[in-house]
Amino acid sequence: MKYALIFPGQGVQRPGMGRDIYEKYQSAKDVFEEADNALGYKISNVIFNGSEEELMLTEVAQPAILTVSIAAMRALEEEMGAELAPFCMAGHSLGEYTSLVAAGAMSVSDGVRLVAKRGELMQKAVPVGMGSMAAIVGLELPDVSAVCAEASQGEVCQAANINAPKQIVISGNADAVSRAVRIIDEKYAARVVPMRVSAPFHCILMSGVGEIMKGELAKVAWKKPKCPIITNVDAKPVTDIPDICDSLYRQTFSPVMWCQSVLEMQKNGVEEYIELGQGNVLTGLVRKICKGVRPHLTGKLDELLATADFISGRADTDARG
Repeated sequence: MKYALIFPGQGVQRPGMGRDIYEKYQSAKDVFEEADNALGYKISNVIFNGSEEELMLTEVAQPAILTVSIAAMRALEEEMGAELAPFCMAGHSLGEYTSLVAAGAMSVSDGVRLVAKRGELMQKAVPVGMGSMAAIVGLELPDVSAVCAEASQGEVCQAANINAPKQIVISGNADAVSRAVRIIDEKYAARVVPMRVSAPFHCILMSGVGEIMKGELAKVAWKKPKCPIITNVDAKPVTDIPDICDSLYRQTFSPVMWCQSVLEMQKNGVEEYIELGQGNVLTGLVRKICKGVRPHLTGKLDELLATADFISGRADTDARG
């Protein structure tokens, strides 16, 4: 059985996420403790006892989500009594960093420090209220790109997340995104969902963040990942550290090619997808991209136990032939 591990991005954070897994598995506790020590404050306390507003802060949300996702993975391995052996891994935006921690390419400590810095830089890159993002449901990429070109008028408005064939997020200057929304309302039978984000991610307004992150990535004690990582920017598998760093640099100000990434995994024979961490956002997107596929979840204890049973059962069946 070929399966992929997939990791969610910002927006899935919820107060109390991962608590039941933390309370049951020592391996999960160890991840939270490592994150606390690396960040210099108890992000575990923010995750379990903080407010929704605290977790909304980009520099908090990103390391919090990474921590919960890796804790879920370690707990799943502890429950199974065996190391996971995915064919590949992929993550949505922030989740790409999580996938690199999961694949052993960098430590939990380096991972949470990197994404906390990334979140801080993203937050400061554009003044609050000057940028925005909106999800467009019902239009394919060529139409969305045409709308963005018409709406830009010298400002930035571009496709930022290609999540599914007809689910695309746009990002840029707030006025340009507002113009795009008006154009869609007037010309197309599509639904627009404003996004609750604090900055316009994955557009060229973030290019300065990318330059600083290039230096931060150079400080990491990298190791070769144990399996290929499907990158956001190219939707192709990589294993070499220079390619990984280049992909993370470009990812900062380039669209997340999630739909294309899932299709690449499917093309290479991936049959099952396991979403590690809070929520089921990626599960829903995979179902839209690959009809008939039912990904597995691990964000809650009952989901994790069911996923462990599934993997163990399939592994036994495969071994018996």
